[in-house]
Amino acid sequence: MRLITFFALIIFLPCTLKAQTGGDNTYEFLNLNHSAFAAATGGMTVSQGLNDLSLPYFNPSLLNSSMDNDISLNISTYFAGINYGYASYSSTRKDLGSFAAGISFISYGKFIASDVAGNTNGTFTAAEYAFNLIYSRKIDSLFTVGINIKPVFSHLERYFSAGICTDLGITYVNEKYQLSAGLVIRNAGFQIKSYTGNGGEPLPLEIIAGVTKRLEHAPFRFSLTIRHLEKTDLTHDYITSDDIGEGSLGDNILRHMILGVEILPFENFWAGAGFNYQRRAELKAQQRPGTAGFSVGFGFSVKAFAFSYGRDTYHLAGAANHISVTLHPEIIFKHN
Repeated sequence: MRLITFFALIIFLPCTLKAQTGGDNTYEFLNLNHSAFAAATGGMTVSQGLNDLSLPYFNPSLLNSSMDNDISLNISTYFAGINYGYASYSSTRKDLGSFAAGISFISYGKFIASDVAGNTNGTFTAAEYAFNLIYSRKIDSLFTVGINIKPVFSHLERYFSAGICTDLGITYVNEKYQLSAGLVIRNAGFQIKSYTGNGGEPLPLEIIAGVTKRLEHAPFRFSLTIRHLEKTDLTHDYITSDDIGEGSLGDNILRHMILGVEILPFENFWAGAGFNYQRRAELKAQQRPGTAGFSVGFGFSVKAFAFSYGRDTYHLAGAANHISVTLHPEIIFKHN
């Protein structure tokens, strides 16, 4: 009965709220993907735990006891010299649950400062940070709940801003049927201090659901992630002078979806690919769409660490590269 209620909530949430998409929120860096695995399988997952400490960043209820004492290090190279990353550490306490602490950042690089007349006055930098304080707890053999409290700090030239937001998630895992599902409300919060002092800007609130299923007799695992359940319309006619409309109903539905697939030929190795329709629809070149919206990657693990690489293509201009390393200190520093 609880599983039926869970999926009913996923289905009917899009019918309750309506808003337009666009760059109308502050702290959009909170939606960047730090995980190489998530990048390889479409850019985001809230249902596939994979015992990877980089994934509770998207859904705090993915944190579990198998990540106890793990260290996760993630770095991504973006466009125009922008770099961002995420580092975290996890600990599990019996009868209390699992805890993790981490920090995410984005560095926009160095800029030339000029006045209105074009005279240069040196340089300045811009960067943003978010702390991640994650807690999860199993409520029975199938369901886990989690919360992530995120203080946010942004420093853009001489302008400073601070805020706080929270992620709330729930995960369903049925090992018998090799099925998992997740639902998360991300970035619910407010700006404590705005850049100009004229009032707080809205945060990038988002409701996301997903499901992952592994085939019983084949080495494949499939994932479907549905983004922006709080927005019924993700289409927008940015150029009103042309003859192209805002998109059909089918186009709008596909913009909410991310598809991912993994091949698991060995126990400690995976290769994956993903497709993000919204990214392709918004960023592809009309005459030469290329592989915009597609992503690929692979990963392997040994006793002491796990390594993953993901590459997601945004445009003909290039792609983002992601590297994730999970360390197991108790094995690395084990005394023989």
